[in-house]
Amino acid sequence: MSEFYKKILENNKKWVEDKLKLDPEFFKDLSKGQNPPLLWIGCSDSRVPANEIIGAAPGEVFVHRNIANMVIHSDMNMLSVLDYAVNALKVKHIIVCGHYGCGGIKAAMGNDSIGIIDNWIRHIKDVYRFHQEELDNTSDETDRFNKFVELNVKEQVYDLAKTSIVQSAWKTGQKLSIHGWVYGLNSGYVTDLGVNFKNNDELDEVYQLKF
Repeated sequence: MSEFYKKILENNKKWVEDKLKLDPEFFKDLSKGQNPPLLWIGCSDSRVPANEIIGAAPGEVFVHRNIANMVIHSDMNMLSVLDYAVNALKVKHIIVCGHYGCGGIKAAMGNDSIGIIDNWIRHIKDVYRFHQEELDNTSDETDRFNKFVELNVKEQVYDLAKTSIVQSAWKTGQKLSIHGWVYGLNSGYVTDLGVNFKNNDELDEVYQLKF
């Protein structure tokens, strides 16, 4: 057994012991159910842990992660998580959180073939195509990379707003807000990109999208 594997098992035991010292009923209470106010749609990158970034405890964040935090309408995994979060858990907020230095975004900026992930990156390349003029006119490569990360988050928020799940929630008056964030790996801070919507009126007013 590798030292790393032994270490993570030991870490689990210590974590349990530390939690029980603070609250002997912690796991008993946690096992009774969940009522998270937030769904987090983030990147699979190991450096972007949803709970830790926002200081949330177990049970406070429902999480879906994939490469480059994509909201793809044919992705039944994402849709299933979204449906359960909105219609069963009744979350009040959904955050799409990207991060600077995202490997999926970087790969979409090039033409190298990586493997099966090429099929996923196609969707990210579509975002570049939508904003090609703006991105191509950004001469500094780092600035272009960062701008692409931000634009990708914004596009995913728009796509999220257009899902039948979010649309149905808004039409029935359910209190549900969606937000777009970017996380800075080199700072630890998140930036709210200003794409925050709680109904179709707000979405239509800013982006003139009709459903």
